[in-house]
Amino acid sequence: MRIRATVAAVSGALALSALAMPAAHAAGGGSSFGTEATKLFAAAHSTSGKTAFSATTADDDAPYAMDVSFSNVKIAKAVTVGTTAHVATSVTYTLTHGADVDITAADFFSGAYIYKGSYEDSANFLIGDDPAKCTVTSATTASCKGNIDIYPGEGELFNSDAGLWHAGALAIAYNGQDPTSSDFDITKVGYADQGALGSTQVQRLSKLTVNASPEPVKKGKTITVTGALTRANWEDGKYHGYAGQSVRLQFRKKGSSTYTNVKGIKSSSTGTLKTTTKATVDGYYRFSFVGTATTPAVNATGDYVDVK
Repeated sequence: MRIRATVAAVSGALALSALAMPAAHAAGGGSSFGTEATKLFAAAHSTSGKTAFSATTADDDAPYAMDVSFSNVKIAKAVTVGTTAHVATSVTYTLTHGADVDITAADFFSGAYIYKGSYEDSANFLIGDDPAKCTVTSATTASCKGNIDIYPGEGELFNSDAGLWHAGALAIAYNGQDPTSSDFDITKVGYADQGALGSTQVQRLSKLTVNASPEPVKKGKTITVTGALTRANWEDGKYHGYAGQSVRLQFRKKGSSTYTNVKGIKSSSTGTLKTTTKATVDGYYRFSFVGTATTPAVNATGDYVDVK
């Protein structure tokens, strides 16, 4: 869920009583955890510049700061996202808590998340649909594993979001409070979140095509190799040309398993590729893109040329 849209709908901690997730509903998993955790994170970070409600008082209409911290976050170095398909990437971490925190309670939830920009003022925030599964490892620690779920087809990402994201984790303890009850007390709900625990690259899925012609060709004659380098546009759900990128033409001789570089070229303003080379032996031609921070590496499927 895009956090900017969430913040716009949340006016500080006073709105949290309307955002809190009923324990019975949350226990069933699904999208409720992710949706409500996003709202809670947004509200926490929009309350007079505070984070994790660390400065709340008895008069504040907000959760109390819970004695929970996180460490040892492990996440993929890069997460590649196309235009429509749901992407889930696994995250593991260690949860450490005070003796007064019951992480085995049915209404205690935790999950890892990633955010774009600064922790205090995130441009975007993504978390899993379901809470992480935490296994108790000692009286005060647990080993947790969950997913970050991304739905590009639902407007969760802008193209400007491609690149470096940071990882964090949060926890919510409802402590028996029922948000649907008239005597619900938000100040008895515990909340903790912690950022700057790791990083990953969220990248726009790339595609690469190639076509070598004529086929067949006489030995020593020139062949023309064309193709296109495109990448996902998260804002319109289509693939567009990736302009001005360095791409290598490679060749693999028939019977070999290794491609070698022939020459380097750059993609046009529309992402198209075109070059020529001399045909000497039977084999496969392909284009190869090494990737950037925002777009992963990709190789085209080799196109076979029969040399007569």
